Amino acid sequence: MTDDWSVFDPIDHESVADAVVEKIEDLIVNRVLRQGAKLPAERDLADRLGVSRPKLREALKRLEDEGLIDVVKGEGSFVAKLTNEAMSPALLDVFSRHGDAFFEYLEYRREQEAFAARLAAERHTAFDADAITAEIRAMEESQEKGDQAAGMEADIRFHSAIVDASHNTMLNHMMTSIYDLTRRGVFYNREYLRAIDGTGEALLAQHKEIARAILAREADAAEAAARAHIDFVEASFRHGMDQSRRERLSRKRRLATRAG
Repeated sequence: MTDDWSVFDPIDHESVADAVVEKIEDLIVNRVLRQGAKLPAERDLADRLGVSRPKLREALKRLEDEGLIDVVKGEGSFVAKLTNEAMSPALLDVFSRHGDAFFEYLEYRREQEAFAARLAAERHTAFDADAITAEIRAMEESQEKGDQAAGMEADIRFHSAIVDASHNTMLNHMMTSIYDLTRRGVFYNREYLRAIDGTGEALLAQHKEIARAILAREADAAEAAARAHIDFVEASFRHGMDQSRRERLSRKRRLATRAG
């Protein structure tokens, strides 16, 4: 979401309403305006775009009819929710109970995040670099405080910042749904992973290496670091699951021995 309304530069087009619609559509596609973002007040937006208020209203009505914005009486115009849930609640429930789905989720993330890290190393702006650095600091602070909830949010924001820095709009929209699943803990339980890690230091070090390579514009290293991070997550979960199985088997054997 942006508060920099300089993105609404004056309109210069024969069809004013068409130009306003095209301008706002472009800002939405490129995620300058994200779902839930509030547009400037009508008078302010008309002044910024250099159009009349009737023409602006015409454009906003068309955007509302297209389902791109929601106009809330007395509150203003907002970018509509444009990304649906990746899966239905029923399917999410099934997936959460089946371990193979989790590893398919990691397989998907491995490829997409490696791709995003490579692009981010090649394309990031100073704004992107600041966002990535800020999330590393947030993860460090949550680690020091032992605040696992804050750590999880910073973790997700960090990966989202990398996808933003890729400047690939399709990748950005697709990964928004994936990170929503992550945030809801459907597949990825960071608290469980941190327990396997022991202190969380390994995860933090991996995130730092990804950030370092991206900010240094080392595309190969950024891609490799992103892959290594997901490899670590997968190996850790597999180890934890194996350990849990061994413990369950050991308990069963002890119970069987006592019963015998």
